[in-house]
Amino acid sequence: MENSFHGRTMATLSATGNRKVQAGFEPLVQGFIRAPYNNIDAIKNIAENNNNVVAILVEPVQGEGGVNIPEPDYLNQLREICDQKNWLLMLDEIQTGMARTGEWFAFQHNNIQPDVMTLAKALGNGVPIGACLANEKAGEVLQPGNHGSTFGGNPLMCATASTVIDTIKSENLLTNANEMGSYILNSFKDKLVKLGGVREIRGMGLMIGIELDNECTGLVKLALEQHLLINVTAGNVIRLLPPLIIDQQQADTIVNTVSELVIDSLQKKAAA
Repeated sequence: MENSFHGRTMATLSATGNRKVQAGFEPLVQGFIRAPYNNIDAIKNIAENNNNVVAILVEPVQGEGGVNIPEPDYLNQLREICDQKNWLLMLDEIQTGMARTGEWFAFQHNNIQPDVMTLAKALGNGVPIGACLANEKAGEVLQPGNHGSTFGGNPLMCATASTVIDTIKSENLLTNANEMGSYILNSFKDKLVKLGGVREIRGMGLMIGIELDNECTGLVKLALEQHLLINVTAGNVIRLLPPLIIDQQQADTIVNTVSELVIDSLQKKAAA
C-alpha cells in the first residue's frame, strides 16, 4: 500500500510504499503493485485488471505512514476479495500486534483470519525476535529446508517471547491497553481537538496519532529534553506507543507534556 512500511530486507523494502525509505537501495525487487491505503475501489480495480496477483500485503493500521486507521470494514473487504480471487491475505502486525491495539492482533477487531501474519519487536519486548505465521494454505509455499536464517529459532529468544505472552495474559494487559488507550485518546481530545493547527487525533488501543497541519519533527527533541520519548511519522503526525503497563499517572504525564509542547509549537508558528 502507499505510505506503508514493511522492513529493510530487499523484498520488504521493495514492498514498502515510501520512496524516501527505498532511495539508495535500487534496484528493487519487482512484482509489487501499490494501491492507496483504505481504498477498496483501488483494490477491486487491480483485481479486475491483473491476473498475476497472488496476495495482498497490508498493515491493519499504518504506523510509519502516520497512524492511519482504515474504515472499520476495510480488512473484511480485503478478506472477501482475497477469498474471491484465491489470493493470500498477508498482515504486517509488527507494530499493531501483541496487545498494542487492545486485542492480541489488530485483525481480531474485524473477526477475520489472515493467511500470513508477521510479528517482531513487541514479541520479544526488546529482545530481537521475529516470526512469520502462516495457515496451511500459505504454508504449502515453502517446504522444510527451502528457507532459513542463521539465528532462527534461537532458544533464548523464543523463551523470552513465551514469557512476554504469559505476562500479557497474567497482568491483563489487553484490558489495560483498551482502558488506558481510551483515557489517553479522550484526554488529548479534551486538550487539543479544538485548537487551530490540530487536524485530527486518532487511536486504537495504545497506538495514538496526533496529526497537525504542519511539519513537527522538532517536537521529538523537545520531548526528549523533558524525558519523554515520542516519534513523528509522515512529517506531521505525533505517534505515541506507550508501554502496555502504563498507569493513569504516567498517562497524565504523557498527555500533559505532549499537549504543552503542541500548544507552545502552535503558538510560536502563529506568532511567526
